Amino acid sequence: MVVESLRPTLEEVGAAAGVSRATVSRVINRSPKVSPEAREAVERAIEKLGYTPNRAARSLVTKRTDVVALFVSEPETRFFADPIFAAVVRGMSAASAEMDMNLVLVVAQGESERERARRFLQRDHVDGVVLMSLHGDEPLPRQLARAGMPTVQIGRPLGRSSVPYVDADNRGGARLAVEHLLGLGRRTIATVTGPSNMNAGIDRLDGYRDAIVAAGLDVRPELVAEGDFGEASGYERTLALLSREPAIDGLFVASDLMAVGALRAFREAGRDVPRDVAVVGFDDAPLAEHTVPPLTSVRQPIDEMTERTAEILFRQIAREPNGARRVVCATSLVRRQSA
Repeated sequence: MVVESLRPTLEEVGAAAGVSRATVSRVINRSPKVSPEAREAVERAIEKLGYTPNRAARSLVTKRTDVVALFVSEPETRFFADPIFAAVVRGMSAASAEMDMNLVLVVAQGESERERARRFLQRDHVDGVVLMSLHGDEPLPRQLARAGMPTVQIGRPLGRSSVPYVDADNRGGARLAVEHLLGLGRRTIATVTGPSNMNAGIDRLDGYRDAIVAAGLDVRPELVAEGDFGEASGYERTLALLSREPAIDGLFVASDLMAVGALRAFREAGRDVPRDVAVVGFDDAPLAEHTVPPLTSVRQPIDEMTERTAEILFRQIAREPNGARRVVCATSLVRRQSA
């Protein structure tokens, strides 16, 4: 007995759309060399016939895997604790699904993990890579660029890099935060910064300094402590700042997670927020609305940043012209009860 496949063929889709098999193939493979009218006709025929492409066969022809990777250089405990990473995963997953592609997550911290990741991020495994939370002069962006791998980095690279990047205005956002504290009449303003081996940490510290100097105040080393963007470091560094300068009346914290730790430190020290000390965080993560008191924070436009990252990456994969190499998204201050 012969059982015929019920899967519609490219020829049947072409006949229904009134176009050639080659045109149907170009539409399915997202080629830009198709007129809008033909693309619309093919898409209507695909929907009517219920056509689904044979991925294995298409991969042999296109040399594509239909997979993109999100590489994050952080320990898993930090990755799963930080809501910013979750927002990026959601955004990239949705953007990949719209392009009929799959997203794989690669989380690596140690050198052995990074080396395994480098071996995985090859043409026979993925079609493109998004890099996030790189520390120091990480060589991976340059390696991917030399290999011709479509790549975009979220966050401005610290070292030499030839890949496009999408970032938030970290320096401007930090300046907004400290200017707000100054506007409340606070004058002994401290900061818990991000890591000094990441541009986000450096830029947010520079924004703090910009506002302090513009107000005619001195940047006092004892009012600056370096954290790692995690809650525990926010707690520990805030206690250290209070031990060095008990008169702190304002604190800019370079991430909302660290700000959660800072609020706990102030409670334990008997300092009321915002009466005794006003606190501003950075990110405007969902948790900012649920702290006690609710946290004033600089909004980092993660959704916009993720959309721009996906747009640049998928244009590279499709080999379409794309002039954007450096995208910086505006930040804004969201005022709540902590300051």
